[in-house]
Amino acid sequence: MLNGERHRSRLLAALAAALLMVLTACGGSGGDDGGGPVELRYSWWGNADRAELMQQAIAIFETEHPDIKIVPNFSDFAEYWQKLNTESAGGGTPDVLQMDFSYLREYGDRGLLLNLDEVENPVPVNDLLPGLQQAGVVGGERFAVALSGNTWGMIYDPAAFQAAGVAIPERWTWEEYGAAVTQVARTAGMAGAWDYTSIMGVFEIWLRQQGKVLFTEDGRIEATHEDLQRFWQQGVDLRAAGAFPPQDKVAQALPVTVMGADLAASTVNLDSMLTRYAGESERKLALGALPSSNPDDLGLRLRPGILLSAFSGTDHPRQAAELIDFMVNDPRVGEIFGGNRGLPASNAQREAATPKLSATDAAVAEYENTIAQYLTVPSTLPPAGVGTADSAFLRINEELAYGRISVQDAAAQWFNETEAALR
Repeated sequence: MLNGERHRSRLLAALAAALLMVLTACGGSGGDDGGGPVELRYSWWGNADRAELMQQAIAIFETEHPDIKIVPNFSDFAEYWQKLNTESAGGGTPDVLQMDFSYLREYGDRGLLLNLDEVENPVPVNDLLPGLQQAGVVGGERFAVALSGNTWGMIYDPAAFQAAGVAIPERWTWEEYGAAVTQVARTAGMAGAWDYTSIMGVFEIWLRQQGKVLFTEDGRIEATHEDLQRFWQQGVDLRAAGAFPPQDKVAQALPVTVMGADLAASTVNLDSMLTRYAGESERKLALGALPSSNPDDLGLRLRPGILLSAFSGTDHPRQAAELIDFMVNDPRVGEIFGGNRGLPASNAQREAATPKLSATDAAVAEYENTIAQYLTVPSTLPPAGVGTADSAFLRINEELAYGRISVQDAAAQWFNETEAALR
């Protein structure tokens, strides 16, 4: 079995490499010499399926812009950032590149990203959903434009809750959710919930529901040690009640998720994760509103999923902006990709993508429509170093799950590591 998996992985890698060669050939090798088309290096993360869709979009762009040839490059998420760090250190940053919200300030502060409002024809953002129009702005400069967006929700197995006699209300508090998933765990043959206290993003939402923030605009931690201790104590108590799956089972299931391995009846996570969970499990899963102890504020924001940026040192800023505009706003791109890159950020692309959405992507779109009134406030730009804080949050909470550290010591460790990362 393992040999078969290795063979499959090698085959997929070979196919991806072959497709990349085709993409590069289609992008052309002509440069500015002799008055030929200019070349734009365009990098993104994703798999071979996304690259195939990307080539369809690139073909349309190149047909309508014969003066521009795209030289594409793609890799998986982890490799993408390793490669980009190497390229940026050596001055070889791509002309156009996918950007993640967590890394935006870091690359912007390093002077690596072009201000897209200062190019000859600025990228229009007026058709983006209201909560995404300011995404990509750092210190008044637009270093990126949102390509897609998502938000948080509760993903659950309706059958498991029904079997436990637990009704799903339109809204419930965290205390009610904790009691419900504890009840489900007693009857469902699985845990009631995945450990939501392991996710820093959920902690941030939990704080917003109380009128607080995790990080300030200038990159300081506003939350207190007591805030984090109260949040993590929820996880300790729910795990003791049997509501969360044992940590060793979670580790054994990897790389399959807890929901995919049928270890839990629900989870609090990004709504776009519904598609992944549905692909891993035979269960019929649904989306519901996030728990909140404040009925007037769910603490939700429309979070940029993928953004597009241009290199500050590009020789072709106008053409780079044209490509970004096309990828973000052209309805034909939305029709090609559907929900492959998440739900599109622009209204025109969302409308064009709707007929091509999978059943799970359509469920995500419907869910976001039901909570649209909560998604108009832009997400706060994460400070540089937030990636380290996020990783530390997950790692330290795992120590809590194994019972190797106290809540007080866990909170102190996270604050120490995060404060060092944000300096």
